Amino acid sequence: MAKLYFNYATMNAGKTTMLLQASYNYRESGMTTMLFVAGHYRKGDIGFISSRIGLEAGAEMFRDGDDLYARIAEHHEHTTVHCVFVDEAQFLEEEQVWQLARVADRLGIPVMCYGLRTDFQGNLFTGSRALLAIADDLREVRTICRCGRKATMVVRLGADGKVAKQGDQVAIGKDIYVSLCRRHWEEEMGRAQPDDFIGFSRP
Repeated sequence: MAKLYFNYATMNAGKTTMLLQASYNYRESGMTTMLFVAGHYRKGDIGFISSRIGLEAGAEMFRDGDDLYARIAEHHEHTTVHCVFVDEAQFLEEEQVWQLARVADRLGIPVMCYGLRTDFQGNLFTGSRALLAIADDLREVRTICRCGRKATMVVRLGADGKVAKQGDQVAIGKDIYVSLCRRHWEEEMGRAQPDDFIGFSRP
């Protein structure tokens, strides 16, 4: 039976590379895949999924209010879809997650979602919360903190090099995101006293 998968991680864990590799494997076997990427912060109607190591592929964009089940079902009527891949799945609306679940349940097409679990303040994204609640299979993609422990959180560094502790959930621009373990995230956010690292914040 087809399933809804959620592959989650912090920043720079290789999620997008995994997505592109999995889609390539399907296509190399003569099967058809359908790729989606969040269009909330992109212009135009043509999207791309790009990884840090240089891999990329064209993708359809999704935005708030889009009916993903209808779009996939219509495409499937004309060209058989063997797997659906969704990058930046944290930006999905709750209803869109249910639509993707219906793709798996009613169309019999596996849906592979890749995204962040939490934002820089440690709060769940809407799409991630829904995926954690109803996905059939949850897979953590691991990366490490500067101390060598598993990174589960992320901080956002502004153009001034300081850790942002407030602000919009997503910022597009010169901000940099750094993955940390929970311990060092708390220190950087000022929730605990640092005791072994200087950290990113500058006086």
